[in-house]
Amino acid sequence: MTKTDLVALIYERVGLSRTDAAKAVDSVLEIIKESLHRGERVKISGFGSFVVNQKRARRGRNPQTGEPLIIASRCVLSFKASDILKQRLVVKGSCSQG
Repeated sequence: MTKTDLVALIYERVGLSRTDAAKAVDSVLEIIKESLHRGERVKISGFGSFVVNQKRARRGRNPQTGEPLIIASRCVLSFKASDILKQRLVVKGSCSQG
């Protein structure tokens, strides 16, 4: 599903104009991005939680030369599905890929 698909579904189900539906989707996504940027956890009841975690620096190897190097610390986005979403996926059996 793409952002365009999401806008189209909101247009059909809620009855907003396509322009208003696009603004609503953009606004929600922008609010989520801003919250994550501030280091806040974003929890959507019945769906799941988004959180930014800090990965520490670690040792690694250059795959071409085998030379050891240090991989810098970085931020990673994690998503944890709610139990409600997990149950719904199991019940519907919608784990098919492609």
